[in-house]
Amino acid sequence: MKSLVTLLLIAIISNAQGQNNKVFSLLEAKEYALKNHYKISNADLEYKKAIHQKKQYLAAGMPEANINGNFNQFLNLPVQVLPASFLNPNASEDDFIAFRAGTEFSAGANLQVNQLLFDGSYFVGIEASKLLIELQQIQKARSREDVLFSVIEAYQIAAVAKVNLSFADSIYQLTATLESKQQKFLELGLLSPEELDQMRFAVLRSKNAFENSELQLRNAIALLKYTMSYPQDSSLNISNSLTDLELQSTQIAIGSIENNSLIPLLQTQIQLSACDVKNNKAGFLPSVSAFFQQSYNAYRNSFDFFENKPWYSQTNWGLQMRIPVFSSGKGKAIVKQSEIKLMQDENNFQLTKQGLQLQEKQLKNTLESALQKRALQKENTNLAEKIYKNALKKEQLGNGNNVVVTQKLNQVMIAQAEYTASLIEVFKTKLELDKLYNKLN
Repeated sequence: MKSLVTLLLIAIISNAQGQNNKVFSLLEAKEYALKNHYKISNADLEYKKAIHQKKQYLAAGMPEANINGNFNQFLNLPVQVLPASFLNPNASEDDFIAFRAGTEFSAGANLQVNQLLFDGSYFVGIEASKLLIELQQIQKARSREDVLFSVIEAYQIAAVAKVNLSFADSIYQLTATLESKQQKFLELGLLSPEELDQMRFAVLRSKNAFENSELQLRNAIALLKYTMSYPQDSSLNISNSLTDLELQSTQIAIGSIENNSLIPLLQTQIQLSACDVKNNKAGFLPSVSAFFQQSYNAYRNSFDFFENKPWYSQTNWGLQMRIPVFSSGKGKAIVKQSEIKLMQDENNFQLTKQGLQLQEKQLKNTLESALQKRALQKENTNLAEKIYKNALKKEQLGNGNNVVVTQKLNQVMIAQAEYTASLIEVFKTKLELDKLYNKLN
């Protein structure tokens, strides 16, 4: 029994550790972000809201029924005034008879049903509501695209930072090991204090680079968590190596700017502007609606509405028509403004396409140059590292110079920094090109 409990505890602890130290591949990071990011959730809610807006527009053309009730008590009955001649033909014209008429209490209830028969704006509104749903669907896709872009970019930065840390650690360990050995040479009188100080300077320099690399990796992981909507207080590691990501970056995407998510967005915006023109023109058309009303009214001198006394009913129906006649040119001015807005949207669409074509050309040229620069910087880094290690060996054998070692260390750090910059440029340009072609998925 005790062994069973022990096994269960081990399993629980192992599971908890696994959850606290989650490892994500790039694909898993993207999938997690798509399921958990609040930006995507909000875009989905906007889409659902658009669906209910369409239902609202549809309901405007359906029958609408309302029940109304009223109750009145006259604290002072209204006074009616009639000429006295109304009752007595011989009375003077200046004589009047005043009397109170009516009942103290009155109540009524009515049912009214309205039905829209024709309104040009209603049909345009139905068309616009469908376009609004399409627009929100496109916005959903763009939100996913933005999230994926951020996740991929943050993941690549984290991978670069991880390799930088490993590189900085190896340089620091090599330098510290040599400094430890030279301490013994100082004790034997084979090395001057100035030469050892020079070596210690190199160690401190490499240690500082190592600690900066640690900080960069922590910040990169924190950024990745944010782009994924992953809890900051939970551990996260990445599994894709920098080699894997570099291989992906060399696979140039083949696509067209016609696939860019801005294209359908602007096209839908043009259609909405066209609907606005139709809606403003529909304002010149007549509108027709029908109504039906059933009412019941009661009049009492005492509050006895619930007794078996008569209620008087009234039933009527009819048609209502509204025909615009004259608006002092206001309607035409509104139509003209909407037509101008439509032309502006069409011009913006063409301008955007030209901008996308320019962006495509620039990104391709930049990526080609960045790939060449990355290859050169990688070769330069390998060469600088080789030279530095040879300088360390010479110094270890007593044939070197500490000043030279420090110089070579500077060369390695500069070369690594330049290689990192070129690598990030490749990643960023490739990522922007993929986003241009809508291929982040």
